[in-house]
Amino acid sequence: MAGVASRRRAGLLLALGALLVAGCGSSSSTTTQQTTSGTAASTATTPAQANGPLGPERVPLELGTVLAPASTTAPGTAVDGIQCAPIEQLAYHIHAHLQVFVNGQPRALPAAIGLLDPAPQQTAAGPFYGALKCYYWLHVHAQDGIIHIESPTQRIYTLGNFFDEWRQPLSSSQVATASGTVTAFINGKRWTKDPRFLPLDPHAVIQLDVGTPAVPFATLSWAGAGL
Repeated sequence: MAGVASRRRAGLLLALGALLVAGCGSSSSTTTQQTTSGTAASTATTPAQANGPLGPERVPLELGTVLAPASTTAPGTAVDGIQCAPIEQLAYHIHAHLQVFVNGQPRALPAAIGLLDPAPQQTAAGPFYGALKCYYWLHVHAQDGIIHIESPTQRIYTLGNFFDEWRQPLSSSQVATASGTVTAFINGKRWTKDPRFLPLDPHAVIQLDVGTPAVPFATLSWAGAGL
């Protein structure tokens, strides 16, 4: 059995390497700052300070303490109709980005959300995770805020579906382990409804500010990206 497990892990890592070369994690992206009608206090962390070097998906890694461990993902059971499958479902394959600030400070979305028995592929730009057991249709490969939506059919998934799968709370006053008034943005526009209903549309850029001060919206350029 140990030999079978070793061959399975080796096969997964080879497959992950191929995905990186093929472009699943090899996009090019830059970040720019865009202000909204609100003005952040001078002591607020600026969006540029929330981003580190480019990660394995060629998207800047998120800085700050992770919101919650990835390991709280539901243990293989269906969540909101979302299954955990032994292979990635690529019939409908899009990407969205999530950045969270808590009292003006960046918090990171951890890698491996939605991956059961995660296995890292080490790259020069940091680890890129796959799953030895199964992949939920909504998952995260690296600590860069990119949510992969990989579904057998096309449908509108929401940020609430993602947090349910992660088994973390999301409301107008709570984002995972962070509590406070939540100010939400999508693609630069203020979202005034329940943040659970934020749609994970193709290339959606979502920002959640918890507490104060609020941080101006920071967009993400998908130009030239392979995602």
